[in-house]
Amino acid sequence: MQEFMLSLGVSENLFNYLIMPLLIFTARVGDVSINTLRIMFMMNGKKNIAPILGFFEALIWLLAIGQIFQNISNPMSYIAYAAGFGTGTYVGMFFEEKLALGRVLVRIITPKPNPELMEYMKEENFRFTNVGAEGRYGKVQLTFTVMKRDALAKFIEKVKSLDEKAFYTIESVKRVSEDDLNVMDDKPRFNLSFLSKVRT
Repeated sequence: MQEFMLSLGVSENLFNYLIMPLLIFTARVGDVSINTLRIMFMMNGKKNIAPILGFFEALIWLLAIGQIFQNISNPMSYIAYAAGFGTGTYVGMFFEEKLALGRVLVRIITPKPNPELMEYMKEENFRFTNVGAEGRYGKVQLTFTVMKRDALAKFIEKVKSLDEKAFYTIESVKRVSEDDLNVMDDKPRFNLSFLSKVRT
């Protein structure tokens, strides 16, 4: 790589302190982002996609670490490597949020029955179970439901609008028992609505 860039007339200092660190930074952003997505696909049981992502993750990492060893005396390589790791973590989380793959288990605890929430869940075809329970301060209502992650934000907004004191927890779900709710049938989808905000 260095010999090729020098043959194009790039100075050695420019290559060592700008071009090479940028290449290492870019490679690290790529492999860490892929790693985040690979873990997400693994958690959602995507057996066909996760190994492919793992292959490219390892390949890019080897390229980046190889350049580190070739430029072991260059402190900019280490800074670029660490900066790429941090940036890659953020980028991976960003795309993981936009993909919104898989399903989540939502538990909602309210101090009293909420028939409006029950009707809303029926209208949206959510499968749910509502039971009475005992809390610290007396009787409460406990509701369980499993839904696609891309529907979560709208659902939580509805819960808060109906009862601002409602307490809820959210957990990722790898599989559910019924075929029509199986997360293996979920297809990756980008929520591209954020692009319109970027353009405006």
